[in-house]
Amino acid sequence: MLDCLDEMLSSSPYRDVRVIDVARRAGTSPATFYQYFPDVEGAVLELAEGMAKEGSSLADLATGRTWTGKAGWQAAEELVDGFLSFWQKNDAILRVVDLGAAEGDKRFSKIRAKVLSNVIGPLAESIEKLQARGRADQAVSPAAVAGSLVAMLASVAGQQKAVQSWGAKRADLKPNLAYLLYLGVTGRKPTR
Repeated sequence: MLDCLDEMLSSSPYRDVRVIDVARRAGTSPATFYQYFPDVEGAVLELAEGMAKEGSSLADLATGRTWTGKAGWQAAEELVDGFLSFWQKNDAILRVVDLGAAEGDKRFSKIRAKVLSNVIGPLAESIEKLQARGRADQAVSPAAVAGSLVAMLASVAGQQKAVQSWGAKRADLKPNLAYLLYLGVTGRKPTR
């Protein structure tokens, strides 16, 4: 049933998805659906929790990376690529999570924070390490910079079609996001 719901969220607005439609698509009855979930929102929350667990892999893209020289540029490119790929793969459920969070639903806000913190924490640590070595501006708050950079990535990832409608080519998004990410983490232009 969750797979069917996920497919439906990819093609239908969240508010239009009904229990009976999910049950029919899954080849079962609404009564069976209600044995597992209280309503569509409950099933969506279960999907979102699964996606958030999968999102823990994003931490691997930011943890323990070198942010100097060509290795730093490569770290930025890989993080952007992995982040955008994760967002694209989970676009439907992330749209619902974003909507719920924007409407103030603490359950969805918590899931969104869980996904984003997988990258914010390791990025903040990287900035702190650069500061300790005198390689980054001491006046910046690592948590604020990391949070801002990840919010930028999430916003662009969730609005790729809109960004393209403004004249940005899809192929230009990744290198330009990597440039901004590297610049934000290090305070320097990247060495490519």
